Amino acid sequence: VQLMESGGDWVQPGETLTLSCLGSGFTFSSVDMNWVRQAPGTGLEWVAGSISDGRLTYRPNCADSVKGRFTNSRDSARNTLYLEMRQLRPSATAVYYCATDRLGTVRGQRTPVTVSS
Repeated sequence: VQLMESGGDWVQPGETLTLSCLGSGFTFSSVDMNWVRQAPGTGLEWVAGSISDGRLTYRPNCADSVKGRFTNSRDSARNTLYLEMRQLRPSATAVYYCATDRLGTVRGQRTPVTVSS
């Protein structure tokens, strides 16, 4: 399993940023995929998930703290998972991982997001 995140950047509060995760080495279209993050000095926090029904249909969901501002989607033809983050707040500053489970047990190399003015 290989997961490669990209798209992290430094942005100002209120701006939008979209993260991507390219998966390889497994059947991307058939597994649940998740975004988790780790803010400085804290543990891993589940952010969003894309739940597979095994038939190319996915149910996205997000943590309450980001619901309405973050949108999680995937393009199985490109083996890519996305996280669009709108109305970013300083509290979103963290390194972001895509992962095959909500705990982040199998995750990629991370991409950093900094939200600051």
